[in-house]
Amino acid sequence: EMGLPPRGSNQTAPIFVESKVSSSVPPPSPSPPTADDTVPRLAYLVSGSKGDLERLWRALRALYHPRNQYVVHLDLEAPAAERMELASRVDKDPMFAKVGNVHMIAKANMVTYRGPTMVANTLHACAILLRRSKSWDWFINLSASDYPLVTQDDILHTFSSLPRNLNFVEHTSRLGWKEGQRAKPLIIDPGLYMTHKSDIFWVGPRRELPTAFKLFTGSAWMALTREFVEYCVWGWDNLPRTLLMYYTNFVSSPEGYFQTVICNVPEYARTAVNHDLHYIAWDRPPKQHPHSLTLADAPRMVASNAPFARKFHRDDPVLDTIDADLLRRPNGGSFVPGGWCAGDPPCSDVGNVTRLVPGPGAIRLDALMNRVVRSKLFSQYQCK
Repeated sequence: EMGLPPRGSNQTAPIFVESKVSSSVPPPSPSPPTADDTVPRLAYLVSGSKGDLERLWRALRALYHPRNQYVVHLDLEAPAAERMELASRVDKDPMFAKVGNVHMIAKANMVTYRGPTMVANTLHACAILLRRSKSWDWFINLSASDYPLVTQDDILHTFSSLPRNLNFVEHTSRLGWKEGQRAKPLIIDPGLYMTHKSDIFWVGPRRELPTAFKLFTGSAWMALTREFVEYCVWGWDNLPRTLLMYYTNFVSSPEGYFQTVICNVPEYARTAVNHDLHYIAWDRPPKQHPHSLTLADAPRMVASNAPFARKFHRDDPVLDTIDADLLRRPNGGSFVPGGWCAGDPPCSDVGNVTRLVPGPGAIRLDALMNRVVRSKLFSQYQCK
């Protein structure tokens, strides 16, 4: 048994082998980023209503990439047979079953056009996506009447070079006519408490503009970072929750909720890119709904450099043109070819999901990013 050294003797620290090794070997350098780190992942919501089954299915397959996550939703207005058919297709699709990245909201929500139930449905999808995957980078909401103008390889390639904290939210604080027709009236959305669909209705009296926060308005279509989605869904700060309650009685709340949240939080306001990543054509003067796109709009769609466009009628011939000329998709039922595709026939199996084969769409999308992100426009039009 060893005793303690006598007092006054020189005591030295015990010597371990590890200390010698660590002193003689330099610390390891950080690992270089892998392809899995550099290629982002996207999380999509594709939603529809009565009669949208075929449009939604076509859009889903045009948007598909094994690296991404997808939530699809047909609202309660859609007949049960349509919702069951969508669920059956998702379950039986060999690719979806193999990869497991397509999820249908089986318990459908009632969604009222221009009502807060649209916001609630979007937040519901966000919560599902947060729970299902810890690795996606951007959430993108689309409807069955949207369609991509670029491939997923184009988007993933272009977004690989972007800071991961950018939120694409079209917005402005200049309410104009919306101040009197949307911000001050009070509405009720029956979709919050009824099982059948009916339009919002107005109640009195009107209210004043808020002083606790500044209102912003814009497009209902956006691409949000995971961090900002977590902020909205988890609500560790009370602002997202407060604004959700405020917008319950607001006309067209999907065009204001996320804009007002992001622009009233300085931490996130500086991440807002004032673009919704869409080509949308409005009649003049603007009507309630945008102009339905046709072959005549194709040149302007492409020239916009936007990755998505809306809105399209079901099976409009312009969709076949987009498939053939922009997506290089052999037919309307197949997946869009990409670097991940393997097997025979092509894209019947999953190859290397980080291998990207960007095409002309990536060049167009990069030009859009040069204009809205890598230019003075980014800060000049930010939450103004």
